[in-house]
Amino acid sequence: MGEIRIQAVCGFGCGSSLLLRIKIEEVLKENNLSATVFCGDLGTCLSQQCDAIFISEELSERIMNRAKVPVIPIRNFMNKKELTEKTLNFMKDFTK
Repeated sequence: MGEIRIQAVCGFGCGSSLLLRIKIEEVLKENNLSATVFCGDLGTCLSQQCDAIFISEELSERIMNRAKVPVIPIRNFMNKKELTEKTLNFMKDFTK
């Protein structure tokens, strides 16, 4: 199995997705886990090769039924507990 690829998505791929990417990377580092985290935008995220898409709850509804990978909706990008829980759950489930 290669490197896990997590896509952090927002509307245009350069604002809140960057914040989300940094927060996911912090969680991974704190838990000695490794994954490539990159930013994406709503319009092209489904065509990018990745193992999961982390996205706001509001935008998740637009891709949930079309994505071929898990879509992880995040209610609050600044909520460390939520991000930690959802990131660790994904990593645990993915590596089973």
